[in-house]
Amino acid sequence: MIVLRDRLSEQLGVDRAPGKRAPEADRARYAAYVLALIVCISTWFVAIRAPLWLDETVSFFLIRGGFAGIMSRQMWPDSPAYLYLLWLWTKVIGTAEITLRISSVLPMAGAAYLLYCSARRLFERDVAIIATIIFCLHPIIVFAAIDVRPYAFAALAINASILALVSLWHNDSTWVAALFGLAAACIVEFQLLFAVILPALLLCFLALKTAKTKSFWTQLGVASVAFAAAFLPAIHRLQTMYRTSSTHVFATAPRLEQLCSTLTVRGSALILFIGFLIATRTPRRYPEGRPERWTILLCISLALVPALTLYGLSAATPIHVFIPRYELVAVPGIALSWALVASLIASRRLRFLCCLAIVILMASISFTSASARSHQKSWKPALAFVEKNASADNAPVLICSGVSESDYMVMPTGSAIEDSGVLVQLSYYKLTVPVVPLPLSLNEQAMQVGSRFVQQAGHRRERFLAMAFETSYKTLDWLANNAVGTYYVHELGVFDGVKVLEFVPRAAPETR
Repeated sequence: MIVLRDRLSEQLGVDRAPGKRAPEADRARYAAYVLALIVCISTWFVAIRAPLWLDETVSFFLIRGGFAGIMSRQMWPDSPAYLYLLWLWTKVIGTAEITLRISSVLPMAGAAYLLYCSARRLFERDVAIIATIIFCLHPIIVFAAIDVRPYAFAALAINASILALVSLWHNDSTWVAALFGLAAACIVEFQLLFAVILPALLLCFLALKTAKTKSFWTQLGVASVAFAAAFLPAIHRLQTMYRTSSTHVFATAPRLEQLCSTLTVRGSALILFIGFLIATRTPRRYPEGRPERWTILLCISLALVPALTLYGLSAATPIHVFIPRYELVAVPGIALSWALVASLIASRRLRFLCCLAIVILMASISFTSASARSHQKSWKPALAFVEKNASADNAPVLICSGVSESDYMVMPTGSAIEDSGVLVQLSYYKLTVPVVPLPLSLNEQAMQVGSRFVQQAGHRRERFLAMAFETSYKTLDWLANNAVGTYYVHELGVFDGVKVLEFVPRAAPETR
């Protein structure tokens, strides 16, 4: 019995101490780990009832034309695979806000499970759970888990490719190699910019398999063929994105603290580093069985290669792509890297305490912060107010587009507005009053369309409204100055970042 107990303790990775029964302590600790993991996943649902923000209405706009209309609405280099999956989901479940969000919760849960499976092959069980907890708690994952965009599916593809890569460690199967190539291609299919992780995957594959010359070339060939076949549909989208790269710029230059925040999970993961420093001062400095060199290479490269590539591209060029949802590509590697740090802490009790501190810190922010209950700023409150205000006299509404591509489009009129994609928010949140679209920026077309409308409305002595998000406030100011001679201008309010102005005709001068 003593031998059996010792073997069980060794398999479970439990620190044994005199006078204590290791299996009972182990069960209690893992029950606490499971509870902590449940708490982490529950943070995803804090904002699940929030209204859709602009980019989510883009997804709805792209599937609104039905299965056959998805490709014809491809104004952006979005993922057709994701759009077809979303369309199928809406046909089965519906199009309510919460049901749309659940379509991302499920693949993100699958991504978390695949990451655990990968980490379990690299580390002990408790360290694998710590990696999964850090992944689930990362603010980028919390956001993407309920975002009606393809990022949850992209995370699923990333973690599937990592699991396939780890499985190749002691496996010469060509099927696993094919799965690795297929999963890597799916990453790019769901998000083109996530191609920045491919060099890290290739580096780890070469470092892993070059020592095994017998199976190296066979598995490399199979993986390459599978990748090329699955990658073909994305080539046209990559060409389109390259040709129109300047039309998709909407973010500012990145800051170094933003990179640090992403890598350290808002600083909370530094708790593990502190735990490691404490552990090094104990007589037993390292746990039994240090991580192998390939494990260290895998974890660090999956975190740093994509993160630094995006940051360098954003800092060195006008194409600023270092924004949270694109940084998701590095989060699995970040979680594995911090799990690597946790694996260097000899005391499992100290590992658990560090993990618990991270969960308490991050979960308390998610559950108590007012900003955590909103999922980006939405047009819904402003459109609901405008509908109620303008419907009485059917007052027209000038709306500045929220998409950067609108600055390079000709503003549509009449029934063409609905299918143009300029005002994608109206595809989900409807207005029954006449609408006149304006570009995102105050450019020549915005002035031309705005001046013509103000002049025509002034002749008709017609009241109208104008609304815009923060990025287009300059257009509202220009409209107010342009109409000051014939209209009284009143600010009716700012609703979740969307400002609404009312233009009331001035009294006509009396004629003698």
